[in-house]
Amino acid sequence: MAIFFNPAHGGSLALTFDDVLLTPGHSEVLPSDTDLRTRVTREIEINIPIISSAMDTVTEGRLAIAMAQAGGMGVIHRNLTPTVQAEHVRQVKKFESGMVVNPVVIGPDATLKQALDLMKANNISGIPVVESAGNGGQRTGRLVGILTNRDVRFATNPGQPVRELMTHENLVTVREGVSQDEAKRLLHQNRIEKLVVVDDGYNCIGLITVKDIEKAQLNPNAAKDDQGRLRVAAATTVGDAGFERSELLIDAGVDLLVVDTAHGHSERVLEAVRRVKRISNRTQILAGNVATAEATLALIEAGADAVKVGIGPGSICTTRIVAGVGVPQLTAIMESVRAAADHGVPVIADGGIRFSGDVAKALAAGAGAS
Repeated sequence: MAIFFNPAHGGSLALTFDDVLLTPGHSEVLPSDTDLRTRVTREIEINIPIISSAMDTVTEGRLAIAMAQAGGMGVIHRNLTPTVQAEHVRQVKKFESGMVVNPVVIGPDATLKQALDLMKANNISGIPVVESAGNGGQRTGRLVGILTNRDVRFATNPGQPVRELMTHENLVTVREGVSQDEAKRLLHQNRIEKLVVVDDGYNCIGLITVKDIEKAQLNPNAAKDDQGRLRVAAATTVGDAGFERSELLIDAGVDLLVVDTAHGHSERVLEAVRRVKRISNRTQILAGNVATAEATLALIEAGADAVKVGIGPGSICTTRIVAGVGVPQLTAIMESVRAAADHGVPVIADGGIRFSGDVAKALAAGAGAS
């Protein structure tokens, strides 16, 4: 985001949102042409500059799905056990997908009961059948058929082998990289709801479904990763407990880890960022909260891909009253943005947003999102 307002360096004046207004000016941009895309980390872009809070009364899996479908991102709170929080991440990542990568599969010698149990456990209505998949799970193998609700609807013998029920002739398959238009054409032409994606060896590597295509059409501005899955963030903390939580969240496919603390300019937070980056440099990290340029630079040097700014500006936050600590939010944003600009690291404004106009002021001050 561009910086539209800069306070004079060295001055003692510090500003909050209520202290300023945006001056109107000439524009050639129509409201319908407005583009709100923004970067929330070095590598992650979303389509609206809104991130929902990592509070236990705000964001879990359902809201994270809705936020991503709207173009933003939700941060799943950490007042959950690490396992449950990771399951919420999986819920979001599985909700919508351009292609389900390494889908749940089953072997031809598995029984009808095992297949039905697998469908129920994973909330799916069809399973590719592959060689050497045994009783089912996420294992690759050469495709030999597909088992859908239509194949098992009137089956009554729970011990009947999958090979006797599956569709195995005239299988409709595609290669990875098929366009959505071509996938839709094949699904309609063959009156089927699932397309199996195979590699050169005819191994099952993915699944494209009618439901996912329909969801994509309903939410054209959804924030998605490069595999067509909804974006999701999750909060973690410092120390060994935070590190173990981070590992589970990374395994679940989280897009953004939020190292969420009241005082981000502390050695334990810096070490938490370094530690996660050592195990997964690919994982994007948003760290905070801070309120100064020095703290912003410290987090960036530790490896943070975005910095969360705000010490005590929230309507229910008592940090400034109880501890006497904080920086007026607009000034904190501008100073942090200035420090982060040369590093290509976005700043996220956290707190103090009481009205829609405050979002506009935060963005004008240089924040990537709020």
